[in-house]
Amino acid sequence: MNTRWTIKPNPDPEIVHSLMQSLGVGKPIAKLLAQRDITTFQEAKKFFRPNLKDLYDPYLMKDMDKAVTRIEKALAEEENIMVYGDYDVDGTTSVALMSSYLKTRYPNVATYIPDRYNEGYGVSYQGIDFAADNDVSLIIALDCGIKAIDKVAYAKEKGIDFVICDHHRPGAAIPEAVAVLDPKREDCEYPYKELCGCGVGFKLIQALAEKRGDTIEVLLPYLDLVATAIGADIVPITGENRILAYHGLHVINVAPRQGFKAILSQLKKETITITDVVFVIAPRINAAGRMKHGLHAVELLTEENEAQAQQFASEIESHNASRKDTDKSITAEALVQIEELEEQERLSTVVYANHWHKGVIGIVASRLTETYYRPTLVFTKSGDKLAASARSVKGFDVYNALEACQDHIEQFGGHKYAAGLTIKEEEYENFKRKFEEVVAETIDRKLLTPEISIDAELELDEITPKFWRILKQFAPFGPGNMSPVFMSRNLTDSGFGKCVGSENTHLKCSVTQLGNTSSYNVIGFNLGEKLELIQNKKSFSAVYSVDENEWNGNVSLQLKFKDIKES
Repeated sequence: MNTRWTIKPNPDPEIVHSLMQSLGVGKPIAKLLAQRDITTFQEAKKFFRPNLKDLYDPYLMKDMDKAVTRIEKALAEEENIMVYGDYDVDGTTSVALMSSYLKTRYPNVATYIPDRYNEGYGVSYQGIDFAADNDVSLIIALDCGIKAIDKVAYAKEKGIDFVICDHHRPGAAIPEAVAVLDPKREDCEYPYKELCGCGVGFKLIQALAEKRGDTIEVLLPYLDLVATAIGADIVPITGENRILAYHGLHVINVAPRQGFKAILSQLKKETITITDVVFVIAPRINAAGRMKHGLHAVELLTEENEAQAQQFASEIESHNASRKDTDKSITAEALVQIEELEEQERLSTVVYANHWHKGVIGIVASRLTETYYRPTLVFTKSGDKLAASARSVKGFDVYNALEACQDHIEQFGGHKYAAGLTIKEEEYENFKRKFEEVVAETIDRKLLTPEISIDAELELDEITPKFWRILKQFAPFGPGNMSPVFMSRNLTDSGFGKCVGSENTHLKCSVTQLGNTSSYNVIGFNLGEKLELIQNKKSFSAVYSVDENEWNGNVSLQLKFKDIKES
């Protein structure tokens, strides 16, 4: 697939010079900081040393005082409390966080995760009925509820109060709950808007802890859950999220809960990164809700017995293996469907089969987006309706596109790049046609070619041990603070470049640069087909990230190529 290379504009040279002087760093590092809007010594200190003292006062969030008052009342009057959350990573970590915190103070706390297949996303009537049958008078909903206007009203009729902790965009009206915590509310002046659901839940337990006179250090053991949700939900790792993710990763590395320890026991790594959280921990937590039930994930995340945690982890591992097989076969079927319909002429991809597993259609949508790079929806049958997962390409707001198709949708929710929806079966063709129309009218055509955003052009000699030592401290990486990508020109291969991997899909070589003394080993995943561009000492340009390679106990710097073009 062709890619667009775009180099970020050079930051203000005066700011770059000032950072070089005050921090004692080279120009490449100073430029990277300035690009991230870090312009002073003090801002750099906060960036490199995220401090829990810099977290915002939780009571700045709209309705926080009401939420704390209602929960304290429930604890004092020994009410039955139910902690309710969605079945994905953000939801299950939120439920684990809130329920385990409350249980340190009070025993009558139940957990509830809706069944993905019988109840669907968010607050359900079935969940409220379950609460009523068990004399629950307060439901704390996490990572869902911002659009549950009818459900909250239904609960009120049954004498059940709601406290909602959500981070999704609200609709035109807000549910009439006792408290609705959501930084994306228009009337909420909380300074940081990008918290995930678990992050909003953490702000609530922070407020509850403050009310008791506890310090933030008491809550450190919960930050591994918050860091996992931040990574899995792909929210920006900036501001408050950066502080929470940084300290949460430290907890995972130094004192992981038994569930994480069990999942990570197969990883022979000295340091767990946010990438490991996203690609190792998160898929396994998600697999429980996809293939079985989200409560299995909550059990794993709250289990304190090592042997029991190992048992839960091995069960979840088998769910994950099953999930991999299922998504592989559905992706293959969907690709055939696209090719048969000659969908390449379209600007969107919409596919459907009634037997596809609802638990993996989001993953399949992501895979199809990677293959054809278009806004994509994958539908399956769900009861008497059709359910879909939507994924988008960088720069295109799929949530807004769905909003423009509302006449054909029963319900929908989500974010700019990922959403879920339900439609009536008879509306499928109408929806498909309308969605294509909306995409065709609103998408900038260049967004249909994947973009590689380049932070800076580097000379290989600038990649020094000091440069790498500082670059590592830019982590944790994620949206808003992506792992830096560099470009170098006039590169040549040593002559030993080759394709590697079971199907020769990857590229391995060693490169030097005209006018430089340094040489680096390179791995280029899925770049095997570009071997010809580097053969016979041809000069080429490459975009890459800098990484460490560990082999037989030896650690060395290597470049990870993302793409190659002729010089």
